[in-house]
Amino acid sequence: MKIAITGSLGNVAGPLTKQLLAEGHQLTVISSSEDRKKDIEALGAAAAIGNITDASFLAKSFSGADAVFAMTPPNLGLQNIVENTAAAGKAIINAVKHAGVQKVVLLSSIGADLEEGTGPIKGLHAIENAYKELEGVNVTFLRAGYFYINFNNSIPMIQHSGILGSNLDADTQVQLVHPKDIAAAAAEELVKEASGINVRYIVSDVKTPAEITAALGKAIGKPELPWITFSDADNEQGMVQAGVPAEIASLYTEMGRGLREGKIQADFLNSGHSIDGKVKLEDFAKEFAAAF
Repeated sequence: MKIAITGSLGNVAGPLTKQLLAEGHQLTVISSSEDRKKDIEALGAAAAIGNITDASFLAKSFSGADAVFAMTPPNLGLQNIVENTAAAGKAIINAVKHAGVQKVVLLSSIGADLEEGTGPIKGLHAIENAYKELEGVNVTFLRAGYFYINFNNSIPMIQHSGILGSNLDADTQVQLVHPKDIAAAAAEELVKEASGINVRYIVSDVKTPAEITAALGKAIGKPELPWITFSDADNEQGMVQAGVPAEIASLYTEMGRGLREGKIQADFLNSGHSIDGKVKLEDFAKEFAAAF
């Protein structure tokens, strides 16, 4: 198959590219960085370098593709983040339409079924709705759990304050996922027969913050590491004091509240979806220890 991959050689697109190339597919990898061109071509894929929000560039890059892996970049500015995410997603949709692509796998998120109360996930809700309006395109929404690697952002908190915490309660059930498991699921979905709009959740493990803290603390030689639940206000203020832009702090606090209240994970739980990922918390804890 001819497949176009957005996401450059990032945490998900990198392993996805390698797997699809190993399976014999012909790939075009889209990146905004000219520096990535050499790395992409060294793997055996064609590189398309340009702006992910440029629908004309994307349409040319998608031309002739049997399928597209679509994802929006994680950094779309410090303001209007939800709106920027939705706009980037819709640029990809316009390109899919104009290039005549008939199959798309969209990297989405748990909670994308909800219109509000999900923080940054709201942008993906808008993108999913826009895909539903396309005619003649088969789309799979690959709704991922909370990335394990996000906990790497908490390393300074552990090092400087000796705690791990957020506005999640210690017993909140959190659906976790490893980028490698997302890549494996995406590879499956890109090559299999599908029609219409489909939803697949990809989750590697389900653990509480208390269990996550215990595993990470043990891995870094701090078995007594405590989980501290902050109020929403303290969580947001603490993020801002740590240098996180105010809008991002507000959105991630809202997402934490949605998880704490069980709204974001409700559809995953109520729909009876399975835990397909292979990378468990104990596996990630070793990676975390190496990063620590």
